[in-house]
Amino acid sequence: MLLTVSTIHRPATDLGFLLHKNPTRVHTFEVFGGVAHVFYPEANDERCTVALLLEIDAIDLVRRRGPGGRALAAGGVDQYVNDRPYAATSLLSVAVGKVFASARASRSADRPELAAQAIPLEATIAALPSDGGEDLIRRLFQPLGYAVEVTSEPLDERFPAWGLSRYHGVTLRATVPLAKLLTHLTVLIPALDGEKHYWVGDDEVDKLLLRAGDWLGTHPNASS
Repeated sequence: MLLTVSTIHRPATDLGFLLHKNPTRVHTFEVFGGVAHVFYPEANDERCTVALLLEIDAIDLVRRRGPGGRALAAGGVDQYVNDRPYAATSLLSVAVGKVFASARASRSADRPELAAQAIPLEATIAALPSDGGEDLIRRLFQPLGYAVEVTSEPLDERFPAWGLSRYHGVTLRATVPLAKLLTHLTVLIPALDGEKHYWVGDDEVDKLLLRAGDWLGTHPNASS
């Protein structure tokens, strides 16, 4: 699964300082269920893009299933053959939270003033599942000030009656602090999929509310 974040803030390579990741290197991290790679497809003064590529090991994911939880189906081949390696789900949220922890907390030793500043940002998610379709994606992100671009494909071009796939290419654009964008992504991506990789209890709800801050409670679709 792939997430990219771009900026045209000048100099755009300041994005590397905000993320605490050198644009000239490839960074690799062990995360829940697999490995996350961070790299920069482009990095110059005019535009800088960071990519988070998450490789999920389906077998390892089943082995690490917690007590009381489940990895999709509670048994059978669905545990191993599913969309988790390809779709943006709670696994991506966990990876963002670990790999970009300082940026999400708005901490930057080198650019502290920039960490709190609203800058032009563009986030692209290659395959975002949404059981509520394009409409739900827009209802979640547009009230937060994002221009939302959604690409939807037919489930099977040979059978148009089947309708559209639940997986969408999504691009979000806004002028916001980087920490706000990362927080919005980590909170709302799992809400779209509705299939977390571990058991969700009351403590998980409390953590979600704490991480989100004030904006979640005032979101017009908070109860959806």
